[in-house]
Amino acid sequence: MKRKPSPLLSLVPIVVLVSLLFAIIRVFGSDALNGGSQVALLTTTAVCVLIGMAVCKTRWHDFELAITNNISGVATALIVLLIIGALSGAWMVSGVVPTLIYYGVQIIHPNFFLASTCIICSLVSVMTGSSWTTIATIGIALMGIGKAQGFDEGWIAGAIISGAYFGDKVSPLSDTTILASSVTDTPLFTHIRYMLITTIPSMLITLVIFTVAGLSHEASHTEHIAAFSASIHDKFYITPWLLLVPVITGVLIARKVPSLVTLFLSTALAAVFAVIFQPHLLQEIAGTASSNAEALFKGALMTIYGETELHTNHEALTELVATRGMAGMLNTVWLIVCAMCFGGAMTASGMLGSITSVFVRFMKRRTGMVTSTVCSGIFLNITTADQYISIILTGNMFGNIYKKKGYESRLLSRTTEDAVTVTSVLIPWNTCGMTQATILNVATLAYLPYCFFNIISPLMSIFIAATGYKIVKKEA
Repeated sequence: MKRKPSPLLSLVPIVVLVSLLFAIIRVFGSDALNGGSQVALLTTTAVCVLIGMAVCKTRWHDFELAITNNISGVATALIVLLIIGALSGAWMVSGVVPTLIYYGVQIIHPNFFLASTCIICSLVSVMTGSSWTTIATIGIALMGIGKAQGFDEGWIAGAIISGAYFGDKVSPLSDTTILASSVTDTPLFTHIRYMLITTIPSMLITLVIFTVAGLSHEASHTEHIAAFSASIHDKFYITPWLLLVPVITGVLIARKVPSLVTLFLSTALAAVFAVIFQPHLLQEIAGTASSNAEALFKGALMTIYGETELHTNHEALTELVATRGMAGMLNTVWLIVCAMCFGGAMTASGMLGSITSVFVRFMKRRTGMVTSTVCSGIFLNITTADQYISIILTGNMFGNIYKKKGYESRLLSRTTEDAVTVTSVLIPWNTCGMTQATILNVATLAYLPYCFFNIISPLMSIFIAATGYKIVKKEA
């Protein structure tokens, strides 16, 4: 008969995982995602299965089913990730991103760059409902602009991610927003309106921080920005016609075309524009001086699926325009699959439920209840390595408790989003953390201290709970 593991026993796989990841990151550094972290996750999964079968009497079939369900649940995300890799390469080599950077460094003042970046990403993310799409498109362009203006990549990534996750959190098109409201049986727009109570103050504080940081930043000399712009102009054919790609992408998003279709069409259009406007770059990528159709076709395909390196007379620009295509996402895909195996094993063995039950003990009062939900959501993000699973488990686990205590479902849905959606990107082995680190080419731990919106949101949720503002309790 299956036994429920104790919280202490359930922590064993977590301790093993953290210990292995610490050792691997210490040994491999930034190359930890090239295989070491994946091995750590699979090893920890094996430890979890061993304990589950030997001590908890969990059947192998249960582990197999849970792992399969976890992986199938992120199948669409894996495909999106591959297409984002293709889109990043196509947008770069076609000149779309360089054109945005070229015009952007001339328009956005360095003193307000960080705040402007946060606002721009917020608006795009609200319209798209996707932080991933926002970061993979306009985010990459803003990263280039920020580097040209002399900002540290951690600060730039923090501003991009803060804005992107604000939009992801409040957009009615966001899958996490829809999921959190549906899991807790809260009407979508009721959920969004209630979230604004914690989300708007968090964003205002974030913008103040980025504005102060921008005003105190000593921008690069004008000569440096001019040299950067000149290098872009020398390497790429810059024309406003290339802006048609992001414009058409925006139209597709506004018409609510599915994200997979939108990303694919945007990639295909950018590839066509690369053939039209940047044939010399496709020849360079293909490794031939010939400009025949075969060389252009080869260069376009290599841009989409493989790594490219375009040499310029500016070192920072050479690094920026290097792309990895779909192949560059494979380590992340591999890591996500391994993370899903670990999350499935923890769920099937009952260890996840045993650990989270500890948080329930602190739910005697309103603040303790919200704090326990926040801590549980963050903990699930760490252990399951996936925000979707964390949202579902948090909503299901606390739903009856909130109901019994007389609180509205919208309090649970808001707290779940404040705790899970925005913090997923701060965890190196979480699907969001891995993805954004890969797209922006900035390590998760490098941008984490500057993702102020993501850090403030769960704290704001607890603060608002402590004040009791707009929190209604129905007495039984």
